[in-house]
Amino acid sequence: MADLRTKAHEADVTVWVGKGGVEAVVDELDDQLADRDVVKVKFLRSSRGGTTTEELAEELCDAVNADLVETRGNTAVYTR
Repeated sequence: MADLRTKAHEADVTVWVGKGGVEAVVDELDDQLADRDVVKVKFLRSSRGGTTTEELAEELCDAVNADLVETRGNTAVYTR
């Protein structure tokens, strides 16, 4: 897990969740996870509404059948 956290720290954000919500990025995240070890996702303020980043991160995790490495601030890191 420490190796994944190191990769996550070095990775750039490549998926942004905005007002379209989690559903709008499911396919994109799924495609990126097929090609990369880790994918970093940023949850913009417009996506959060009344929920927390952690709740949205878990929802997206379930939608793409991935593993959540960590959440930090408004960013989450996923792997398979």
